[in-house]
Amino acid sequence: MQRALRLVAAASLAVASFSVQAAESYPTRPVRFINPYPPGGGTDTFARPVAQKMSEGLGEQVLVDNRPGAQGSIGTALAAKAPPDGYTLILAQSGPFTINPFLYKDVGFDPLKDFVAVGRGTEQPYLVVVHPTVPARSMKELAAVARKSPGKLTYGSSSSVAQLVGELFKQVTATDVLHIPYKGAAAALVDLMSGQIDLMYSTPPSTMPHVKAGKLRALAVTGAARLPGLPDVPTSREAGIAEFEVTGWYGIALPAGTAREIVLRLNRELLRALDSPDVKSRLTSAGLDPSPSTPEQFEAQIRRDHARWAKVVKRAGIKAD
Repeated sequence: MQRALRLVAAASLAVASFSVQAAESYPTRPVRFINPYPPGGGTDTFARPVAQKMSEGLGEQVLVDNRPGAQGSIGTALAAKAPPDGYTLILAQSGPFTINPFLYKDVGFDPLKDFVAVGRGTEQPYLVVVHPTVPARSMKELAAVARKSPGKLTYGSSSSVAQLVGELFKQVTATDVLHIPYKGAAAALVDLMSGQIDLMYSTPPSTMPHVKAGKLRALAVTGAARLPGLPDVPTSREAGIAEFEVTGWYGIALPAGTAREIVLRLNRELLRALDSPDVKSRLTSAGLDPSPSTPEQFEAQIRRDHARWAKVVKRAGIKAD
């Protein structure tokens, strides 16, 4: 019995020693950075410049791998099942981590148990944008139009966060707006631009250029402050709907069980990337606000938003399947 215990202890010590050595030499090969959404959206606006800058610091390529589907759940579930060796990162976005578990019967992962936070990358509000034919130039006018014709106005979304932002608007304004789901932001934007749908609650990178070009009308930004790129667009509080203040985020997480040394190394590289002038410029020009954090701060935010959106989903009574 004692011999068996000694063998187990020796094996455990060997594994621990190997893990420490692996962490110290990390990385020795390219790192996969899963983006659980299609190319071309706000997540790519964050992932690609950050991955490029992190590659420089790590000395190995950080390769963005778009794995869309089920509003971010497919790619996130794929990352949850990856070995906890630091070679698979997941772009942690509000939807899969704080909303999808309440929309789907089985998302294939538990965001609070299957991942360890590396750090927050950006925080960003949502833009409320309408097709120019919608007879509303303010949030109050939009609510009035929706009340006048319940169920007639339509809003598109490609993520569960945007869908829930729409549900929150309906709850705080007592209106009925029809939700139209899309597989990607690009497809939703095409239909919005052509007038097939009436409005979207989108991340700034997707729609801000079209607002500036006059092809879409922005009614409000859901954050606490106006966007520097759209200084004339009021916040939802300024527009008279204080309860409609929502901020989304992008960050990085790893499969649970990843060595602490690797988590901290990646956090340092993420913060270095966010602090570099070129990355910072690309993010801010797209309406994304760099918001670096420690792993602990990011994990706390995930847990807070997880609890908040659970209440919104329950009140809305919606399910994705």
